[in-house]
Amino acid sequence: MPKHLVLIHGMFQNPASWAGWKSFFESRGYVCHVPAFPFHDGDPAGLRSAIDPRLGALTFSQVMASLTAFVDSLPEKPVLIGHSMGGFAAQKLLNSGRGVAAVAIDSAPPVGIVSLKWSFLKANLPTINPFKGNSPCLPTVEWFHYAFCNVMTQEETRAAYDAYVVPESRNVPRTASGADGRIDFKKPHPPLLLIAGEKDHIIPASLNRKNFDAYAPEAGKKDFKEFPGRSHFICGQKGWEEVATFVEGWVRENA
Repeated sequence: MPKHLVLIHGMFQNPASWAGWKSFFESRGYVCHVPAFPFHDGDPAGLRSAIDPRLGALTFSQVMASLTAFVDSLPEKPVLIGHSMGGFAAQKLLNSGRGVAAVAIDSAPPVGIVSLKWSFLKANLPTINPFKGNSPCLPTVEWFHYAFCNVMTQEETRAAYDAYVVPESRNVPRTASGADGRIDFKKPHPPLLLIAGEKDHIIPASLNRKNFDAYAPEAGKKDFKEFPGRSHFICGQKGWEEVATFVEGWVRENA
């Protein structure tokens, strides 16, 4: 069983969001790595209070270059576990031969995988809004509740926001929807697990299913799991241990 595991955060998050998962997997013998996207490292509250002006120009290709260099520096190919945009990054890294297995949780969609659900449009448009230019995006608590924490109370959402939310580049999702966001769905790949949250607003479960279905059956082992009652904050909301336990079991069997 491979020892090295890379946890990849998504947008509006940073390594702090993986603290529980890191402890969970380390207690089971894994060496866990939690790299930050460029300009995302640090205390979330501090990052919100002093937004790095370089953040606005950050692109998805720069995120991938940073993650690729990090993975390439490890002593062995790792298991890749990513959430949201980090889930898509995990798919990209697996597609380039840089993992022994990958788990994409509520993954942002590759190019060609689309949703017309109102919740998807409502949750994503404020970030990619072209009229906002390259200004970094710091979401409101209200947006975070709708997009990430819609099955949680307002009080729970506020606590999660204070603990984990960081400013984000609008150009990461914009550029991920172009040439940088392509996946070769026919290319042979190691085992891949896609996980969806039933109640996810920003990445609906149906979009995760489309992502899963796009991979050619003959390309490699792929599995899909939908967790009932879970939002986009599936890795942090109450009961996240059930998701982590399922992932760890899948990794043991497939990596």
